[in-house]
Amino acid sequence: MRAWTVNEPGSREQLIIENRDIPVPKEAELLIKVKAASINRTDTLTRQNPSLSKPYPILGVEVSGIVTENRSSDSRFKPGSKVAGLVNHGGYAEYVTMPADRAILFHDSLSMEAAAAIPEVFLTAYQTLYWLGELEPKQKVLIHAGGSGVGTAAIQLARQISDATIFTTAGHKDKLSAAKSLGADHIINYKEEEFDEVIASITENQGIDVILDFVGASYWEKNLASCAEDARWILIGTLGGTEVRQVSLMELMQKRISLRGTLLTPRSDAYKARLTREFVEKAMPLIEFGTIKPIIHSVLPFEEAKEAHRQMENNENTGKIILKVSE
Repeated sequence: MRAWTVNEPGSREQLIIENRDIPVPKEAELLIKVKAASINRTDTLTRQNPSLSKPYPILGVEVSGIVTENRSSDSRFKPGSKVAGLVNHGGYAEYVTMPADRAILFHDSLSMEAAAAIPEVFLTAYQTLYWLGELEPKQKVLIHAGGSGVGTAAIQLARQISDATIFTTAGHKDKLSAAKSLGADHIINYKEEEFDEVIASITENQGIDVILDFVGASYWEKNLASCAEDARWILIGTLGGTEVRQVSLMELMQKRISLRGTLLTPRSDAYKARLTREFVEKAMPLIEFGTIKPIIHSVLPFEEAKEAHRQMENNENTGKIILKVSE
């Protein structure tokens, strides 16, 4: 089979297609014929990781496709079934294995490309909003990077499940417009406005209950100022840096702020399986009915992984970037 890996760790120019053996599923796994694979920022980080050792891994953690072999006891996943889900690398290939308890069945209401755009961003958004952020109905949530894959997913979940008051930030008018159309109440262009001042004005200095923070260090002071008492601040990215100096622990204590960091990809298989089950129960019906929809920025041929990584690294996308695997 064809698969994308790296010639050596580094820039996207190091991406190469190799011929690899079709993987053999282990007990409790499915073998999937991949139809679409999504690009995630974790893929670009893996590509650059200097600690990678040979044979270099096949990139990709998120796919949709057709079950060709089922080595699990779950009879729902018959050969020919359509599934999407998270894999432990190997997604940028024509075949991949997937733990059956992490697979999401879907039907003809979704295309392969739309299904591939669901697992990583919607599971991350669901996890951060509800498992970690404990978002309650009618509370206020600040979702940074509102035009990103996770951002567009989180806006929809917060709107449809919690009827939250949603604040979101982005740096481009088209991303802000998309966020508004998906259910954001207050959109803030961080290049033109100070989001903490906008939030203070709108909330009458009461602040935000849950923050989904993709940015990290450069937003520290503004996020801290934006927190309500008992706020849950979930750190899921560090696009704005990783080191904060002169942290005011007293202010965290006075507001009783819970600050939690998370990454989904390194989580255990058992954790991902539990998260997938709850997401399928609580949110997949909304997707299948069209109430919530995966947002796709571009669909590229399998051969254009370098271009897909370029779009991701240049922050051009509103929503997901998809590789379509041809026959």
